[in-house]
Amino acid sequence: MATAAAHAHPLSSISKPVGDWVHSIAELTQPEAIHWCDGSDAEYRQLMTELQQSGELLKLNPEHFPNCFLARSHPSDVARVEHLTFVCTTNPEDAGPNNHWMAPADAHAKMRELFKGCMKGRTLYVVPYCMGPIDSPYSRCGVEITDSAYVVINMALMTRMGRAALERIGREGSFVKGLHSTGELDPNRRFIMHFPEELAIESFGSGYGGNALLGKKCHALRIASYQARNEGWLAEHMLIVGLQNPQGETHYIAAAFPSACGKTNLAMLIPPGSMPGWKVFTVGDDIAWLHPGPDGRLYAINPEAGYFGVVPGTNPKTNRNAYEMIRRDTLFTNVALTADNDPWWEGLEGGTPVIDWQGRPYDTKHGPAAHPNSRFTVSAKKNPNYSPEADSPRGVPISAIVFGGRRRGVAPLVYEARDWNHGVLVGASVASETTAAAIGEAGVLRRDPMAMKPFAGYNFGDYWNHWLAIGAKLKHPPRIYHVNWFRRDANNKFLWPGFGDNLRVLEWMLKRCAGAAEATETAIGYLPRAKDLNLAGLDIAASALEQLLSVDAREWRTEAADMGRYMDEFGARTPAALRAEVQALQQRLA
Repeated sequence: MATAAAHAHPLSSISKPVGDWVHSIAELTQPEAIHWCDGSDAEYRQLMTELQQSGELLKLNPEHFPNCFLARSHPSDVARVEHLTFVCTTNPEDAGPNNHWMAPADAHAKMRELFKGCMKGRTLYVVPYCMGPIDSPYSRCGVEITDSAYVVINMALMTRMGRAALERIGREGSFVKGLHSTGELDPNRRFIMHFPEELAIESFGSGYGGNALLGKKCHALRIASYQARNEGWLAEHMLIVGLQNPQGETHYIAAAFPSACGKTNLAMLIPPGSMPGWKVFTVGDDIAWLHPGPDGRLYAINPEAGYFGVVPGTNPKTNRNAYEMIRRDTLFTNVALTADNDPWWEGLEGGTPVIDWQGRPYDTKHGPAAHPNSRFTVSAKKNPNYSPEADSPRGVPISAIVFGGRRRGVAPLVYEARDWNHGVLVGASVASETTAAAIGEAGVLRRDPMAMKPFAGYNFGDYWNHWLAIGAKLKHPPRIYHVNWFRRDANNKFLWPGFGDNLRVLEWMLKRCAGAAEATETAIGYLPRAKDLNLAGLDIAASALEQLLSVDAREWRTEAADMGRYMDEFGARTPAALRAEVQALQQRLA
């Protein structure tokens, strides 16, 4: 397909900046052929066929999983590599202690050596894409150059990719430049470089989604967060979900949780049977771009067009919508296989793995059958709860912003911030136990402000200041909440059932937004009493509720002191208003 006219392209509307850049990269990387992606169904089918013929994709059981495929990545290339991810700003202070920094000139020189001749014998794919609805003023475009057809098919599912994006770039002139090569998949020659001041990304040596799908975390969060600060909006690691109550009123919330803390489950929440009349609509499951609207409210778009979700734990009980969605037209990565050639992962009810994620006969001594960070990629439109508002150019108005993490103790089930500035502290002090989505030890508690620790493209001190500035612009800011679905008792058992029952907590939030629910004022914010929550049909002990809705002042004094120490890491860049919020919290706790 791609070998015919090595440097020709069939697409019209290619702007000179795009054409010149592609030409310069082709001279550097020396590909055998260049293919300009048009985003058509025919192109997608052709790429899938080629990947099957090369053995990179395995077709799954067409009877049970129609049009589903399995890809396996190199065993050393299965997660984001935060220690090899750099933000390259002229001034190291602008990247901040929350990022690894390298001088732009040094980073460019290092990457130039890696990219030199790296595509010999390979096809260079030019992938123009739009993050967000193609006709939304809130959307932004990019072009990814890659030598991986696996990346192309993922980008086709995850973004608005192809001709329309290229035409928009031609009209606007600006775009994010993303250059990617799998290289030799050598962990010692693997780097992901971000150049916010140049709106550019360079990624070498990895084929894993978070490192290789440059429209996702690299563009939609690290580069976009920098763009957002300059342009007066927010690029956040947040789901967007619409909740319609039995009276027919729909409100939208945006929620930020670190990876594998239940974001996809909340985005696709299914109301419990004891809450009839409620409907849930998924706008996005991972990233939100939030803009002050003309009416003084905050409006959100989902820049993505698909899901790149963690598979383990997904079953009809934990997330029925996700489970139904990924049973057709899905690309699986690093899952196991059954004897029937069905995909299998830990937490799946039924089936027996016979081949593990590395393609070996399954043996428990090798560890889990599916990799703990194995993934599915699927178009968002396959979700039974898909909201047409995901394609709305104006976005959706946000009533509430929710932060949360995985905490065994300290944080109650839910509390409401006192106001926007206090809410920024609540978001800035999010802490969670680490998961398998990033390389490193799991189960360690770390601060993850706004769930953006791996993704903010600039200094957290400046980032918090920008949040405070956005709040000051809003006549009707969303209320801000913190949730903890993961609190445990003395026997290490979860106190809250979670999943669909989380709607009970969200219902209280929305009633609070409408001025129709009570709360108790505490030192840390406003908490519901047990009688303020809809507990109809819920089997939960009064003692469990008491624990879930309690604030231990002694534990929180320790927590507040730790928050203060964390803010100190960012020195003079930490906003005075945020330090004042920490001091006010400490005074209330005293």
